[in-house]
Amino acid sequence: MEHDIPPEQAYPDAPPTPQRGRGAVVNVAHRFEQDRRSQVDDGWGSSEEAPPPLKTEVAIERARKILSRNDSPDIPFDRSINPYRGCEHGCVYCFARPTHAYLGWSPGLDFETRLVAKANAVEALRAELARPGYRVDVINIGSATDAYQPIERHWKLTRGLLELLLETRHPVSLVTKGGLVARDVDLLAKLAELKLVAVYVTVTTLDAGVARTLEPRAAAPWRRLEAIRQLTGAGVPVGVSLAPVIPFITDDQIERVLEACAHAGARAAFYTVLRLPWEVKDVFVDWLDAHFPDRKARVLHCIEDLRGGKLNDPRFGSRMRGQGIWAELIDQRFKRAARKHGLAGRRIDLETGLFRPPAPMPAQDASGPQARQLSLFR
Repeated sequence: MEHDIPPEQAYPDAPPTPQRGRGAVVNVAHRFEQDRRSQVDDGWGSSEEAPPPLKTEVAIERARKILSRNDSPDIPFDRSINPYRGCEHGCVYCFARPTHAYLGWSPGLDFETRLVAKANAVEALRAELARPGYRVDVINIGSATDAYQPIERHWKLTRGLLELLLETRHPVSLVTKGGLVARDVDLLAKLAELKLVAVYVTVTTLDAGVARTLEPRAAAPWRRLEAIRQLTGAGVPVGVSLAPVIPFITDDQIERVLEACAHAGARAAFYTVLRLPWEVKDVFVDWLDAHFPDRKARVLHCIEDLRGGKLNDPRFGSRMRGQGIWAELIDQRFKRAARKHGLAGRRIDLETGLFRPPAPMPAQDASGPQARQLSLFR
C-alpha cells in the first residue's frame, strides 16, 4: 500500500532493499508529478519478503525523426541517434534518466524496465540522409541510452543503422559499455578501412563488485576490455570513456582503468565527472543508502565541492569536469595517466568527404504490424 508522506520520512528505519540486477532502488517521483508517494510498511505484509523480480517491457515507437541535434559547446558532435528510450543496463548515474519523465514514467526503476524501441530507426535515418540539403558530419550513436543494451540482440536496430551508414559512407562514432558491440565487428572493420568509425568503450571501474551494483546489466569490466581487444584486432580505432568519475566510489580506479584499456589496444581517452541533473540526484542518493551508507556523506560533500556547493551544476564549461581543488586533482591524475599510456589524444578524427546519398526505399504498407505505435510485449 502507498501513502502520501513527506520524502524525508520515506524510510526512517532502513532504506528499501535493492533488487538484484537493477541499479535504481525504487521508482523515484518525477518532476511532473503532482503527488509524491512512498512505500511504508502497514503491518499487513512482511518487510523481509523480497519483492518479485521486475521484468523488462519494451514498447514500439514509430519515430518521425531519428537525428537529434544539439549546439552544446562542450559536446564534440552536433547530431546523435538513440535507437532506444530507457536503458536496461541500469547505470545508477545515467544523466538520461530524467528523459523518462516526459513519458510519464519514473527515472528510477521504470527507466531500466520500461523501454522503447524506435522500430523504424533505419528507415527514418534513410529519409533524413536523403534530403537534398543534408550536411555531413559525424553522427554519434549512444549518446544518451546505450545502443548495445541487451534488447539490441533481438531488435538489431544499431546493426541496421551501421549497415546504412556503411552503404552511404557516413562517419559515425559509438559510445557503449555493452560487450555486444563485438558482434558487429564485421561492419565496424569495413567502416574503419574508410576512416568512418570510432568506438568509445565506457569503463568506469575494474572492480567487478562495484560495477555489479553501479551498472548492473552492463557488460562486466573484463568483457569490455575483451571487446576493445577484438575491435582493435580487427583494425577498428577504439577510445576509452572514463565516465563518470565518482568521488570515493570509482576515482581510485583512474590509473588502473587507463592502463588496462591501453594494454587492450585503446588509443584515445576522455573523462567526465559525475552529474546529478533532476531526478538522478534522488536515484543516486537512494543507491548510496542501499550500497555505501558508510561513505554517503563523504561522497555527497565531495560532489558539492566539485559543483560549487550544489549537487549539480548545469553550466557549460564546468558541468562535465567540475571546479575547484577536487576537479583539478582528478584532471591532473587523468592527464598524467593518459600521457603515460599513450592515450593523450581525446578524439579520433574521421573522414567526412565520402558520403553518398542513400537509395530510396520501396513503398511499404503503412497498415502493417510495425505501424502500430506503442505495442507492448514481454
